[in-house]
Amino acid sequence: MVDILHRVGIDAPLHKVYETLTTLDGNRAWWDSNATGDAKKGGVITFFKNFDMKVVEATPDELVKWKVVRGSEDWMNTEITFRLARRKDQTFVVFTHAGWREPTEFMHHCSTKWATFLLSLKALLEQGKGRPAPGEVQIEVGG
Repeated sequence: MVDILHRVGIDAPLHKVYETLTTLDGNRAWWDSNATGDAKKGGVITFFKNFDMKVVEATPDELVKWKVVRGSEDWMNTEITFRLARRKDQTFVVFTHAGWREPTEFMHHCSTKWATFLLSLKALLEQGKGRPAPGEVQIEVGG
């Protein structure tokens, strides 16, 4: 198994980062503006109309973890984790998309897209506006 790993520092309080990751409006503002569902622990959030994430853990100001229960074959049963820590006057988001069977080209694509979306989360919390889909940063011609 292989994982996607990222880390970003955000000039925002822990509780604001946590709140953004655990509310539907928050997730719409940084990742997918058309997300639906329930972002609380035990709920399921649907992103991009065909990716369902079950919220398996939500520890205030510490951890948010989703398990992919519907989506592409490569994503099925993978886990997406946001670990939060306050250090050096900023909140660090240590991100993991774990459980990929192998490092495919699609995984490389997703790693880059996750990086752009984590920067969208940072922009949302620091500047008040993220770049969620469908207006996100494009990493290839035509999409």
